[in-house]
Amino acid sequence: MGRIVICWQPVTGPDMKPVQTGIETLIADPPRMLQGRRLGLLANPAAVDRRFRPSHALIEHCFPGQLKALYSPQHGFFAEKQDNMVPSEDITHPFLNIPVFSLYGVTRTPTKAMLALIDTLIIDLQDVGTRVYTFIYTMALCLQAARSHGKHIVVLDRPNPIGGDRVEGNCLTPEYTSFIGMYPIPMRHGLTIGELALLFNNHFGIGCELTVVPMAGWKRNMVFENTGLPWIAPSPNLPTPTSALVYPGQVLWEGTNVSEGRGTTQPFELFGAPFFDIVRLQEFVPDQSLSGVHLRPLAFEPTANKWTARLCHGFQLHIVNLQRYRPYRTTLALLQAVVSLHPQTFQWKAPPYEYEFEKRPFDVITGDPAVRKAIEDLEPLEDLEETWRGDLEAFEELRRACLLYE
Repeated sequence: MGRIVICWQPVTGPDMKPVQTGIETLIADPPRMLQGRRLGLLANPAAVDRRFRPSHALIEHCFPGQLKALYSPQHGFFAEKQDNMVPSEDITHPFLNIPVFSLYGVTRTPTKAMLALIDTLIIDLQDVGTRVYTFIYTMALCLQAARSHGKHIVVLDRPNPIGGDRVEGNCLTPEYTSFIGMYPIPMRHGLTIGELALLFNNHFGIGCELTVVPMAGWKRNMVFENTGLPWIAPSPNLPTPTSALVYPGQVLWEGTNVSEGRGTTQPFELFGAPFFDIVRLQEFVPDQSLSGVHLRPLAFEPTANKWTARLCHGFQLHIVNLQRYRPYRTTLALLQAVVSLHPQTFQWKAPPYEYEFEKRPFDVITGDPAVRKAIEDLEPLEDLEETWRGDLEAFEELRRACLLYE
């Protein structure tokens, strides 16, 4: 098992925002262990401080000449790639004149050659609190590569934008391990990216040399809008904090022929299809399944992705009570209504999906084909959720060892 260090008490002052991120903690009190080390940074445009200064510039200023390489997750270093399975290329950074290695291209695991330029890899990524977001598995693959090649990992922590005080959904089954689900965690995991790094490294046995630089001022019941930090879209289709809040449920539409709103200005907040009967759908969904959220009927025309330039009838999700809103349960109820009312026109999407070429995308997303079967059989969602109870209780117990914040 590798050495685990949780380091540095943050510097605070009267001009500080409520939350201080890991990059701000690092720069406020530069650790000696990074002095003289060759540094790499895994990041994208969301890696900024509260004054919008990018992490790569802050690190270069704090450790002059030590930053030797950059690494990019899915969507590219500039978050320019729109969709899934759209690789990005290795490039040279236009200002720093150092290589930017793509970890969503020819390889998703950093190679020995990619890591040869550095001693320590710093990871500064904005996660979104949902199991299927690839950034956390890019991090996990970096932890594995660091163990293999003798490198040190430093994870700069950032808020879980949908909060860290609750978990929701089923845990991934081992048979459905993929690049959007490498470990048996629930859809809404309630951890920060730094806490996930500890979970992956300690409990799931990666065992690399890992340091997590914590935040200051973040509390588990905070959503992103409570933090005082600027929201920079971590990927092109999560443009707002609200899109992140609905994502744990609305991502399920990616496994169907229903538009999840890609190709609109409000992806994941909107969903629909040309065949939707929105009046019957609203009548079909039980009120208790829409707790905390209002369905507003609308029509939209995607400019890309599913149903391009076709008029789609559907809804926008408006969160009216965040404490009562359960994103995964809400979308499962909506999906069950669509399956029931439109059996001839609704379809499950066929592979491939995120480099899985055999299994149904919906099953890969949920991590368990039993969820799809329950939807098709119109099984009461309460009964389905009851089957998850034991796994969720076990996960709640497991994650306590990784919590960095009260």
